[in-house]
Amino acid sequence: MNSIIIGGAGFVGTRLKQELNKFQILDKRLESGQFGDITKPETLTSKLSGKDSIILLAAEHRDDVSPVSKYYDTNVQGTQNVLDEMDRVGCKHLIFTSSVAVYGLNKVNPNENHLVDPFNNYGKSKWEAEKVIKAWYDKDPKGKSVTIIRPTVIFGEKNRGNVYNLLKQIASGKFLMIGKGQNRKSMAYVGNVVAFIKHRLELAEEGYHVFNYIDKPDLTMTSLLGVIEKSLNKKIPSVRIPIWLGYLGGFGFDVLAFITRKKLAISSVRVKKFVATTQFDATKVHSSGFKAPYTLEEGLDRTLNYEFVQERSDDDEVFYTE
Repeated sequence: MNSIIIGGAGFVGTRLKQELNKFQILDKRLESGQFGDITKPETLTSKLSGKDSIILLAAEHRDDVSPVSKYYDTNVQGTQNVLDEMDRVGCKHLIFTSSVAVYGLNKVNPNENHLVDPFNNYGKSKWEAEKVIKAWYDKDPKGKSVTIIRPTVIFGEKNRGNVYNLLKQIASGKFLMIGKGQNRKSMAYVGNVVAFIKHRLELAEEGYHVFNYIDKPDLTMTSLLGVIEKSLNKKIPSVRIPIWLGYLGGFGFDVLAFITRKKLAISSVRVKKFVATTQFDATKVHSSGFKAPYTLEEGLDRTLNYEFVQERSDDDEVFYTE
């Protein structure tokens, strides 16, 4: 299809553009090729003309965005700006990446019909964006195809997000398990997320569709350590510290970040995420006819091999996300 990827210079978008043929990239980063900022509707004018489908990836998603209004300016109003331009040019096919953050923390394996309960501004703004899209669809559903994808935390080669920081700490031996390590973590390999986006794009199924995206099975933190030990062929230290001590350390890093005005790899929010159970139901996506090209263990092995085993040149491109 003749499609455009909005936010195509990011981690998922860069991987996606390798899989698609007839498409364009729109991003506020000038190096992406075509400039467009979803918070500035005038930069979208005429950019969507003649397009069959829109893949909307652009978002504010880091833990430390300031001011918090940026989440809503980009994730909610930015989405509305894209929908307004789609109406103007007559485009009716949208794929939107939301997040399992709309469910909140420590929920019991929520599926797509679970009550939403976001705990941070990122999750709240993503849920508000979904409501904006649903209102747009309901206003005139004829001929429209909307796919909302709620991925769990995405990892993969060249990503420098939370999962990379965790894998780096473990691989280097500078890792302390906070708690007993029995909390389960849903994860998604970027190669599978991109394959699902492509699948939905080609299917172009009419209607309004919401999917959690998780690669199963969900691993406990202890079992994740076992996968990493096997992949890297090294013994990982099994030191554990109480959760209360982990929180105390996280708050200490918050204070240090405030004083130094630097973004640090450890924070109280990230400790809270680490010890939480983030497990989600993915029955719908994996019974939809989609076949993930990689198992979760294969995705982890590919990522670990790329980042910590094989040699790379210093100028390899790197993508920073949450």
